[in-house]
Amino acid sequence: MNPAVWLARTAQAQPHATALVKGTITDADYATFAHRSAAIGAALSERGIAKGERVAVFMHNCTEYLEVLYGIWWIGAVAVPINAKLHEKEAAWIIANSGAALVFADEGRAKALSGEVSVDILRAPGFDHDRIYKHRATRSTHPVSLSAQDTAWLFYTSGTTGRPKGVMISCGNLMSMTLSYFADVDDVTPADATLYAAPMSHGAGIYNFMHVLRGARHVVPESGGFDADEILELAPQIGRVSMFAAPTMVRRLVDRARAHGADGTGLRTIIYAGGPMYEADIVEAVAVMGPRFVQVYGQGECPMGITALSRFDIADRDHPRWRERLNSVGRAQSPVEVAILGPDGHALDADTVGEIAVRGATVMPGYWQNPEATADTLRNGWLWTGDMGRMDADGYVTLQDRSKDMIISGGSNIYPREVEEVLLSHPAVYEVAVVGQTDPEWGEVPVAFVALSPGQVVQAETLDRLCLDQIARFKRPRAYRFIPALPKNNYGKILKTDLRDMLQADPANHKARKPGP
Repeated sequence: MNPAVWLARTAQAQPHATALVKGTITDADYATFAHRSAAIGAALSERGIAKGERVAVFMHNCTEYLEVLYGIWWIGAVAVPINAKLHEKEAAWIIANSGAALVFADEGRAKALSGEVSVDILRAPGFDHDRIYKHRATRSTHPVSLSAQDTAWLFYTSGTTGRPKGVMISCGNLMSMTLSYFADVDDVTPADATLYAAPMSHGAGIYNFMHVLRGARHVVPESGGFDADEILELAPQIGRVSMFAAPTMVRRLVDRARAHGADGTGLRTIIYAGGPMYEADIVEAVAVMGPRFVQVYGQGECPMGITALSRFDIADRDHPRWRERLNSVGRAQSPVEVAILGPDGHALDADTVGEIAVRGATVMPGYWQNPEATADTLRNGWLWTGDMGRMDADGYVTLQDRSKDMIISGGSNIYPREVEEVLLSHPAVYEVAVVGQTDPEWGEVPVAFVALSPGQVVQAETLDRLCLDQIARFKRPRAYRFIPALPKNNYGKILKTDLRDMLQADPANHKARKPGP
């Protein structure tokens, strides 16, 4: 099923329903949205772009982004969205690796790319986009037919362990993700709106499908990105808003709501994913803004589709194990199976830590032109996620850490998140990350990087005592490094790789060891 068919059907059934909104200003109804996308598709066809060819999108968040995506799909081509915050050389590498025949880019990024790529660049929004409207707006065709196996979206991973890999997301994957959203995450009605505050090239953008299918509104804030004050002001004017947010964005939104005495009026659902949400943060979020939160666990290789933790579980304080469930990422979504596997590929007993694996209709067919990585990740029918976790007897999955983040000290496994949760319970600690440092005696020892709340002061000895009071002695950090803020990538994920590099570059600065394990 070509996703552009969903747009064509909605435009047919609800032509005058509001579709694209800039701030609070309506830019297009569904008939216009579909008409513009068909025009873009026609223009691409005239340039020789055919079914299955790749078209890159290197644009900031804007309503035109959706028109371009659906224009690409209208003719059966493959969209290659690139995070707008990447350097032009990084974007050029993705364009070359994907074999993109053409690039849509906004004015600034088109200028930056002009000396980096040899393929044509169309400016959108801008002159080229407007010209397509004027000269092609009268032409419309039905979307090209695509099968469930056809690739629709080529998603490039963040590349934290090397060059990014292109995840082939098929039409069937998108169908599975979209329908499981209704079953496991949230319902959508024509009265609803989705707000694009996170990059449309990734989590926020991939949640467009269910809102197109149901004829809901697509809102891009005037800033084009995440501004907590802007969202809190805009949401009551728009009403029934859903949005995707990284945990760090949720924390900032809740901080601003509390500071202004706001309760999140106008926000219907906030879906958080993309990193660990610490217990203290989500407890406060529900206390300040109410039961508006749903957690999703997925990755590009199984887009938004591994597990989900419902708004009921997140808001529940009556269940005897509510804290355990709140610290989990929920239960398997409907179209997939989730298992905890040992190194030999066998399923482990309940509450035993192993690697999280998933199989089902949402799992990618493989990586673009990378059979080695595909074979390493897809084994015996399972997608091996690289995440360590455990599953309880009720099916709730709790993440420990990425397998590469686990610290092995003196032969014992230390999961940084467990230590981070303890440190975050101190009221002065705003955010924290624990990483392993090479040690000649223990192999590795944990080091905590700590960012404090404004105006707060705390001593390393105080944090050390906090850890000693709550977790085994060998797990607590051997040194504490206080920094203004933790480094993050374009999606709000904490960059532990950068923290490890800091340790390697200046190890003497982190030798303030406490008494041994």
